[in-house]
Amino acid sequence: MTTVIETCRILPSQGGAAELFLPLSFFDMYWLHFNHTRRLIFYSHPCSESEFSNTIVPNLKHSLSLALKHYLLVAANLLYPLHTDVSKPVFRYVSGDSVSLTIAVSGLDFEELVADHARESDQFYDLLPRTPAMSEDENYKIIPPISLQVTLFPGRGICLGLSNHHSLGDGRSIIGFIKAWAVINKFGNDEEFVSRNRESLPVFDRPNSKDSSRLDGIFWDVMKKIPFQPAATHPLPTNRVRASFILRQSHIKMLKNRILSARPNIDRVSTFVVAAAYVWTTLAKSLGLAGDEYEDVLFYFVADSTGRQNALFDPPVAVNYFGNCLGSERVRVEHRKLAAEDGFVAAAEAIVDEIKTKIYNSNEFLKNPENMLTETSKYKGMRSLVVTGSPKFDYAEADFGWGEAQKVEVLSLDEGYRMSMSNSGNGNLVIGMSLIKEEMEAFASMFATGLYM
Repeated sequence: MTTVIETCRILPSQGGAAELFLPLSFFDMYWLHFNHTRRLIFYSHPCSESEFSNTIVPNLKHSLSLALKHYLLVAANLLYPLHTDVSKPVFRYVSGDSVSLTIAVSGLDFEELVADHARESDQFYDLLPRTPAMSEDENYKIIPPISLQVTLFPGRGICLGLSNHHSLGDGRSIIGFIKAWAVINKFGNDEEFVSRNRESLPVFDRPNSKDSSRLDGIFWDVMKKIPFQPAATHPLPTNRVRASFILRQSHIKMLKNRILSARPNIDRVSTFVVAAAYVWTTLAKSLGLAGDEYEDVLFYFVADSTGRQNALFDPPVAVNYFGNCLGSERVRVEHRKLAAEDGFVAAAEAIVDEIKTKIYNSNEFLKNPENMLTETSKYKGMRSLVVTGSPKFDYAEADFGWGEAQKVEVLSLDEGYRMSMSNSGNGNLVIGMSLIKEEMEAFASMFATGLYM
């Protein structure tokens, strides 16, 4: 159904640094053994195959080359040491390094792919680039950390597929690169991008603190004991369906009022809290018991650390830093409490408390980042819901000259229980979910019913 036209390598245009050599920080190391982050961005932009091949593709290649000049780290390779006792992983860019770009044409149903109802997950992987092969030299495994695919739906639209190793950068960093590429493509050169971002072009030097060296050692001691084998980009078959659920402004207001009516003294009841608590409790109720009703179930989310006062970096890491700079937070609530009639309020209260005590308290935020390692192993196997992405870093805003995206699909949701959040053009919040068909049917029914109780 989808035909690959070409796969090429795009080099950064001249004018950037000749080389770049950066060790991974402990923030980056944490993600070494995670699967790639996989996203699809759909644009409603009717065009012919001729226009696509003769105009759109050449423009995209040119603008990507210009964007890479400012984002050299994206064109770098991840070097994982063969001798982990003497070396640590690094990112290295040298002249000639490049990014893989695949061009394709699809006969899949565009309208079906951008719909909200449940659809088979496997079909979306046609639109995702293949992960370039890992190679080796005498000292390192060499891993290209990112690959791209642009797919035409003749007469209907275009999809940008993005697969990146999380160690390259967090959502804020990667969307910064995609938006830069989009702006450059829209205006035909990088002058507009530079003029808009002259004081905030990406910074690649790793953040440093009095504890950085110690933390790097702690994280590497754990990570090097795990065999390094990047996962496949296409984990098929998924045996799942994916769907989008809309929380309208009226829904969000109603849910906030429900919380405040039950807990008048609670503060900072944000849209994030409302959406996360509602999805978490809806999922817990629709899945039913996984074990004992007194067993804790978990909710994981991350918080952007750039520009935020914290216990680790003084001054805070610059907001234009490119890399990973995330604090990981975990909320625990007994299943019976989530499944109770007031489970939504209990979930919201627990999430607010975690945010208040661990994020807004600068003396606690990033106080012990090594806890990320112990918690990963300590709670392994427990049922959990993980938030992927954030409405604050919305890929739909990347305008390549075709307007804002019609839909963003996060294929990484196909692992475990995960949810995504993104904004829609009319101010509503879009929740993405991927579940087994029977689970999705139960979740969808309960999601809709709960908004009109």
